[in-house]
Amino acid sequence: MLAGNLEPTPTGSFERFGLTIPYAAYPVVYAIKIALTMAAMALVWPGYRQFSGRISPLALVVGIVGGLLYVGLCKLQLERTVLSPLGLGWVVEYGPRSAFNPWANWPDRPLLAYGFLAVRFWGLVVVVPIIEELFLRGLLMRFFIAPDWWKVPFGTLTPTAIAVGTVVPILMHPPAEALAAAGWFTLITWLMFKTKNIWDCVAAHGVTNLLLGLYVVASGDWDFL
Repeated sequence: MLAGNLEPTPTGSFERFGLTIPYAAYPVVYAIKIALTMAAMALVWPGYRQFSGRISPLALVVGIVGGLLYVGLCKLQLERTVLSPLGLGWVVEYGPRSAFNPWANWPDRPLLAYGFLAVRFWGLVVVVPIIEELFLRGLLMRFFIAPDWWKVPFGTLTPTAIAVGTVVPILMHPPAEALAAAGWFTLITWLMFKTKNIWDCVAAHGVTNLLLGLYVVASGDWDFL
């Protein structure tokens, strides 16, 4: 699950923070974003190493279950079912993912398509799980437990922390994926409480994202990326 989606415009471009970006520039913008994120991660990596590097088998199971859950809930389109009768169906259409299909955009340049797909999967499976989980669970949820959040043992939960761990990710994802995001991040919060290990959360996130990426490539349903 990748945040920071760009909203398509009728002119074949994207708008973000008031900036208009040509659709064809999306791969470059994405690659730069991943590179900058990795640079920021490298600067604070010593802090990441305070957490145990072990990963439990439960994390892999949760990641697989989470992938099935996410796709299933998105396919049900329950958000549209609930909001459309209220005249709020437009909310579901707001802020879709880029849905950039390298095969369709570069039909005669397979190496470029494969290259971008490799970068996309690296961001999807490695960079995003690390940066999102370390920010959300390593910092934000603990911050809402106590001002001196660094003293809060990882895996500690309060009603407020649980709410933050669910609401913030929902806001980071397209409205059409709200229920899927709520269900998935609640599942990872349970994993966090169960194992008290942030790398289990990262691993589960990575497995789910890998399955989503493979599903997109196999099915051609690029709306998930």
